[in-house]
Amino acid sequence: MPIRIEAYTLGGILTGLVSWPGHLRDALEASTELLVERASFVPLDGRPTGAAATVPVVVDDVVLAVPDATMPGPVHAAWHALIVEAGPYRISGELASLPGFDPGRALARPTGEFVLLRDVQVELIERPEAGAVTHPQGLVNRYTVDYVEADLMLGFFFPGARMKVEPQSTVSGAGATTPPDADAPADADAPAEAGDGVATTATSSAPATSLVESASRPTA
Repeated sequence: MPIRIEAYTLGGILTGLVSWPGHLRDALEASTELLVERASFVPLDGRPTGAAATVPVVVDDVVLAVPDATMPGPVHAAWHALIVEAGPYRISGELASLPGFDPGRALARPTGEFVLLRDVQVELIERPEAGAVTHPQGLVNRYTVDYVEADLMLGFFFPGARMKVEPQSTVSGAGATTPPDADAPADADAPAEAGDGVATTATSSAPATSLVESASRPTA
């Protein structure tokens, strides 16, 4: 049965259908390339939106994918607000950890390429005037992330990214100021906890209409 995909890629925003029997995350983790049917792609450079077609998408180019159904994860979880910058996007949301989680003592590492967030908000870094769109959940490609701001040292989820740790009350949504380059890089070799998913009750995502429409207009 086809599943819906809404993917924020390095070059634009892609929507369509993928023939896969399970969750979108499984599809992304199982292959290096997905064939998207009835696809619509909006380039971020202002080129016109292409007609619906069947197109391949390289999984490594996907920055954020919006699942079409609730993804399972820890039930009794502590939530950590965070902001990440990946490719052309600034993404805010919450990441789950088990209660009492200590990043300095965790033994297991996160598995897979994608980290699941809840209460996701997305905007264009270079065009914040385009506004932001929200989704109940989002799968972030942790290898595309350049910068992380969180209330806990979560660098092991995002190897190579610059990390800024702030108290939870100061980690706000999209539109936060990008930190200076002096911020220390995350430790790619630091240990991490297993089970990086989240559990929510939402089963659908809001369309990225406002962001897509703005992205389709050339920059002045």
